[in-house]
Amino acid sequence: MLSKRAIIGFAIGILILVGGGYSVIDKWINPTIIMNEDFFIEIGKSQSFTIPAPISAPQHMKIIGDAFDLKLQSPGDGLQIPNTSYKKELSLDWVHLKDGETKILIQNTGKSELEITSTTEQSHNPYGFTIDLMVITTGMVIIGFSMGFTLRKPKGF
Repeated sequence: MLSKRAIIGFAIGILILVGGGYSVIDKWINPTIIMNEDFFIEIGKSQSFTIPAPISAPQHMKIIGDAFDLKLQSPGDGLQIPNTSYKKELSLDWVHLKDGETKILIQNTGKSELEITSTTEQSHNPYGFTIDLMVITTGMVIIGFSMGFTLRKPKGF
């Protein structure tokens, strides 16, 4: 007969295992994620962005503000923009021609805040699989301890 604590621990362990398993399967089925983000850069400040993406991933970025400098380096022979000054608005659309990271540096040189809207297709975090394995292991440990409590109750429990 299972004790109440063993059943609760077993249920929690199963939930953790299912969550970790779902995350692993989701990353295997969908190797990229679509990010819709909005950023703001204060007057005189600069911001750098790194977009890790696979080959053929479409990217879009729209920058609205008084004046700003932009430098963009896309992997391989992709879009390359040396440090260039812009006024008012800039809309960028590009595709990754090679697996890798696009690096963007934006400096606000105007008299108003910069508004950046981006829609990017990115690769998952490379450490995500390791984190998922840690979650699955945690679920297994919880189940193991719970089942151990059914064999004999340790002192203090």
